Amino acid sequence: MGIRLDIGLLRSFVAIADANTLSRAAERVGRTQAALSQQVKKLEESIQQPLMIRTGRGVTLTVHGERLLAHAHKILRQHDEAVAELSGDTLSGRLRFGCPDDYARVFLPGLLQSFASRHPQVFIEVVCAPTPRLLERLKGKSLDIAIVSQPDSKERHHFLRREPFVWVGSKGSDAHRRDPLQLALSDPDALDHMAATASLERAKRKYRIAYASGSVAGLTAVVRSGQAITVMTRTGVPPDLQILPPASGLPPLPSIGITVLTAAQRPSTLLSRFDEHVRTELPGL
Repeated sequence: MGIRLDIGLLRSFVAIADANTLSRAAERVGRTQAALSQQVKKLEESIQQPLMIRTGRGVTLTVHGERLLAHAHKILRQHDEAVAELSGDTLSGRLRFGCPDDYARVFLPGLLQSFASRHPQVFIEVVCAPTPRLLERLKGKSLDIAIVSQPDSKERHHFLRREPFVWVGSKGSDAHRRDPLQLALSDPDALDHMAATASLERAKRKYRIAYASGSVAGLTAVVRSGQAITVMTRTGVPPDLQILPPASGLPPLPSIGITVLTAAQRPSTLLSRFDEHVRTELPGL
């Protein structure tokens, strides 16, 4: 009898492969690590080939695992499209979605790919900008929905996740030792800018804004040059930059909350479904 690929087993395999770690995949799909491991074991037995190897850093796919992953994404997308069409659950239309620049690299691929696999006829226009600019666009109805940062507060149950601010510098740079400290920060009304300046003023540490811009690409370019340091959420730190530890002598920074807001008081079915999708997926990314 030939090989049969079970949709449920494929979905578990893809979740682990996309997350790179078993623990993160388990959080995303709401199952235990043991259950996911058992699913992959069954899939390996059905095709009689090893698919992944667990290491100290996460999960590494075998050659057979890489080959199956390419097919699995296509199979699941076509399966979900067929189910949506047959059940009358297909969505179509256009959404204008805002996301802060520093979250885009981490959040957008997973959010957009998973929604597109279920609703391929929906076109999502993405706008990346600092939170204050996204809030202005939501108020002006030029965005339908946006991920935004908010100051930490006792109302944390409203947050989809919390993120600590961290000091960030170029690897090998001594920019954090300069006096006055040279900073590359976002717009003055952005939370990272306010957190950095407030913490330094409390610590009576001299500083100078060497570069101020709403462009994360511009900020990180200045930091990479070794001329300044910046403040980012831990999740948003690019892999080629380093988080400066407490031993660097810099003052502590607060955390922020991340949530999603919509422009419409009575959202359409499409907007409601995407809002629900973001609220479900974002905590696990």
